[in-house]
Amino acid sequence: MAKKEDAISMVDTFTEFKELKNINRTTMVSVLEESFRSVIAKMFGTDENYDVIVNPDKGDFEIWRNREVVADEDLTDSNKQIPLSEAQEIDASYEVGEEVTDEVDFAKFGRRAILNLRQTLASKILELEKDSLYNKYIDKVGTIISAEVYQIWKKEILLLDDDGNELLLPKTEQIPSDFYRKGETARAVVARVDNKNNNPKIILSRTSPLFLQRLLEQEVPEINDGLITVRKIARIPGERAKIAVESYDERIDPVGACVGVKGSRIHGIVRELRNENIDVINYTANTQLFIQRALSPAKISSIRLNEEEHKAEVFLKPEEVSLAIGKNGQNIKLASMLTEYTIDVFRELPEGSAEDEDIYLDEFRDEIEGWVIDAIKGIGIDTAKAVLNAPREMLIEKADLEEETVDDVLRILRKEFEE
Repeated sequence: MAKKEDAISMVDTFTEFKELKNINRTTMVSVLEESFRSVIAKMFGTDENYDVIVNPDKGDFEIWRNREVVADEDLTDSNKQIPLSEAQEIDASYEVGEEVTDEVDFAKFGRRAILNLRQTLASKILELEKDSLYNKYIDKVGTIISAEVYQIWKKEILLLDDDGNELLLPKTEQIPSDFYRKGETARAVVARVDNKNNNPKIILSRTSPLFLQRLLEQEVPEINDGLITVRKIARIPGERAKIAVESYDERIDPVGACVGVKGSRIHGIVRELRNENIDVINYTANTQLFIQRALSPAKISSIRLNEEEHKAEVFLKPEEVSLAIGKNGQNIKLASMLTEYTIDVFRELPEGSAEDEDIYLDEFRDEIEGWVIDAIKGIGIDTAKAVLNAPREMLIEKADLEEETVDDVLRILRKEFEE
């Protein structure tokens, strides 16, 4: 005889699974039925002669067993057969060959059966929840979501969506100046869904160019409507970004539409990105013009392209060089990212200067250490005048040299020409 706590345990089982999120009614009924059948099959070797009826709304179920009436002496399988004498106790009119259907009290199967059912259900439900989570977010990759900050760790932040699903925002995907407290809401783009060993992990990003693009789509109706196309985005997260936009309608100014009146449309995005400075430029298929626009606000005198190697030598007046390079080299770096060209900046040579007076760097190996010369040559500069015409900041950053080392080189080379 089943104990009262067994029956309570069965009710608890249904109460738990009735409250599950992300699992629809049809799927839950199917899983519950499958779980019951699995336990019955383990106990009796088959579940073919059982009918399982699940009612998740009420949190109850019914199990009916179908057995054939046989003469008492012919009984060979008590699971599929019922002796005539026992059948007639249920209804005196039963005869051999007929089928008896009677309800089975699952709790009478004992504790082990109930425990087996709970374990089977828990396993199936866990798999369902994982599949549901994966399917929900694999369709959201590339879209912006808002979630609550739940826990903050050194290498990542754990967030919860409206359904309580866990989302991860790694440190590498956070803007350097991002700062959150528990309970605050964070916005990010769904970067990817990792599903190793059927254990989905939703990875968010605030540094992805796609995050900036989606913010633009939300703020600029013309982008959302397809009247303006975002062609390229380059970002140094939290510092500066460049966006190339294009419109196929001559009546629409794509840059003006993105920025808005007095910057109204871009301001909200700048705040969201922790005051990231955003430059919007007109896209063009003309590479020279595109590089020129990408280096804005610097004004370029001339450009020499090497299309095969995707390199560009840009010549500017001395006062424009610092603008082209930008703070910490950000402007030239973003321009290179945006145009996909390696950009080298040079000061314009004064009129009448003779290139044949130039000297190869190798001639200075007795005054300048060989590894320093090799480092400079490694960025495509191999003559003294080319070094002198190159911006000091570019030599430091691209050749990866100390400031003092670059200053020593410049001093030696200037001295040569002064003599």
